[in-house]
Amino acid sequence: MRARYGVPLTLTAVGAAGLAYAAGFEVRSFRLRRVTVPVLPRGMRPLRVLQVSDIHMVNGQRKKQRWLQSLAGLRPDFVINTGDNLSDPEGVPETLDALGPLMEFPGAYVFGSNDYYGPKLRNPARYLFERMQGRHGLNGNAPVVGAVHNPWEELRDAFDAAGWVGLSNCRGRLKLEGIEIALTGLDDPHIKRDRYAEVAGGPESGADLSLAVVHAPYLRSLDAFAADGYPLILAGHTHGGQLCIPFYGALVTNCDLDPDRVKGLSTHTAGGRTSFLHVSAGCGTNRYTPVRFACPPEATLLTLTARP
Repeated sequence: MRARYGVPLTLTAVGAAGLAYAAGFEVRSFRLRRVTVPVLPRGMRPLRVLQVSDIHMVNGQRKKQRWLQSLAGLRPDFVINTGDNLSDPEGVPETLDALGPLMEFPGAYVFGSNDYYGPKLRNPARYLFERMQGRHGLNGNAPVVGAVHNPWEELRDAFDAAGWVGLSNCRGRLKLEGIEIALTGLDDPHIKRDRYAEVAGGPESGADLSLAVVHAPYLRSLDAFAADGYPLILAGHTHGGQLCIPFYGALVTNCDLDPDRVKGLSTHTAGGRTSFLHVSAGCGTNRYTPVRFACPPEATLLTLTARP
């Protein structure tokens, strides 16, 4: 028996233990990533930016709600929400309850595909096959049929009422005690809602800092922002790979970004210009794949400092 069944039984036990860890512990092991980015003009005081992304709220996720509420204790200068707040059409009230303390601070937001549409049950292995075939979202796949529509308008209205600036194919500004931050955002490229021509032109004159914001870091969006001269681009969507291999990293990004930049701070170069890029691994998962492995859920506190 040992010779014939020992190895398969061991592998099965290891797999079961890994799944239990990924679904029972790590998916609720919320972390705060801290990053310093030198993008401010010389002489300007540092700015603390809290980025939250990919919450994918489902009713009953009390620990996630309490953790998001606790982030207000960081006292950021402003908040950037990079989308995919929902994973449940009934999740708007709990999402707003979780984000309520953060909505007391200045902020801005873009939406992702899961704000507009409810998720569907699908084989996680499809992400690998789609990556090998160069297909991601509606960028190569057939349009979704019979999608559940989420009540994203309720989120938009609540964010707007709190003073957060909507950036879906829009520009906006935040004023912080004498400092003006110009923001340029795109709607989600994953479902082909991005319209860069509507916001093209680069950083605004007269602002102390210009930032670019998008949910899914597709290369066409990153290329456009970098070539236009934005010093920092903020994005989410990737979940950091979600199911990663220890000491190796992510296998997929769910877009055409390379896995080496699936999360954290990196750079992106296009048109002879280089921007910093920060991709949040997010703090949630699709409701049908509630697991994370070697990729804990996170939010990021970015400290913007003066350029050297």
